[in-house]
Amino acid sequence: MTSLSARVRALPRENPVVALVVAVLAVEAVGASGAVFTTRGLAGWYGTLQRPAFAPPNWVFGPIWTVLFALAGVALWLVWRRAESSPRAVRTALGVFLVHFAFNLGWSAAFFGAQAIGAGLVVIGALWLLIVATTWAFGRVDRRAGLLLVPYLLWVSFAAYLNYRFWVLN
Repeated sequence: MTSLSARVRALPRENPVVALVVAVLAVEAVGASGAVFTTRGLAGWYGTLQRPAFAPPNWVFGPIWTVLFALAGVALWLVWRRAESSPRAVRTALGVFLVHFAFNLGWSAAFFGAQAIGAGLVVIGALWLLIVATTWAFGRVDRRAGLLLVPYLLWVSFAAYLNYRFWVLN
């Protein structure tokens, strides 16, 4: 009888399309869970803030995050596929990915949930560093996986600057 972890490690090799769909949907679902905090903050508080002139309209964020999470899901799948050939590097990459994702959700909780712009700035700074670490760790396992995270890093760089400008203005 094979263990569950062995079946999970083998899924990308035995059923690559299923594994890809699972990886993308899992990242999208976890990423979308931060909307609980965002929706709460958008309902009133966010609308009262002075906005930087270059802040995009609110409707832009959903499609951008959906695309970025899909790219992260594909990157996750590429790394997951290497679980049997590079177990240590894959474990490290997946561990950094999980920590970074917790900080991604933590930013929504701090900025929108707690309505704390300064705390959001601290969290997004840590998130940025963790995305760099995740990009590096993924790139060590599969170069394409690391490259797929570059748009995410660029967007979070912009979001960090936007967070900073909100902090300055408010």
